[in-house]
Amino acid sequence: MSWTSATGRSSSRPSPAPSSSTGGLPCLGTRGRGYVLPRDLDRLTAGPARGVLDHHRQALHDSLDGLTEEEARRSLVPSLTTLLGLVKHATFVERVWFDEAVTGRSRAEIGIPTTVEESFTLVPQDTIESVRAAYTEASAASRTAAAGLDVDGIVTGNRRGPLPVRWVYLHLLRELAQHCGHADILREQVLAARGPQTS
Repeated sequence: MSWTSATGRSSSRPSPAPSSSTGGLPCLGTRGRGYVLPRDLDRLTAGPARGVLDHHRQALHDSLDGLTEEEARRSLVPSLTTLLGLVKHATFVERVWFDEAVTGRSRAEIGIPTTVEESFTLVPQDTIESVRAAYTEASAASRTAAAGLDVDGIVTGNRRGPLPVRWVYLHLLRELAQHCGHADILREQVLAARGPQTS
């Protein structure tokens, strides 16, 4: 399958959707308990938001296509960010926004790390298959939870306090788009390290 990367280059590898898919919205995540509301937040509807979320979810999942376990774990930046770690972190993100924020359950009850940093940490048992499976399961659970939410409603379980459902959609869209861009760059580096490919 031929994909077009975020930079417009055609490639035989999957290329996650560009971060511009968020429509140039400002950074919606903030530290602490506050949040930022774009002026046109009320224009967001659930259907298109869910569709774009699924597009980004699939792109991040597919960023591991054709890689070896070593390549998926390869550390190419000073942080904990790896291709496998990005997909594992995305599982954490899904659980934070569509379980913790919706149900009010604690992270310990959900079975996810306490901190963002821990969510990138790989253990020996993590494999491409197991991390993808966990992400697919978390994404499916998010779809189920989102189906029962009114886009005009409020979720109260997040550590920031009460948040509009529309804000949750936009925040998750921004984050997944950002991580798809990270994955695109890391994957390009990994494949380039293989050297010239012979047919």
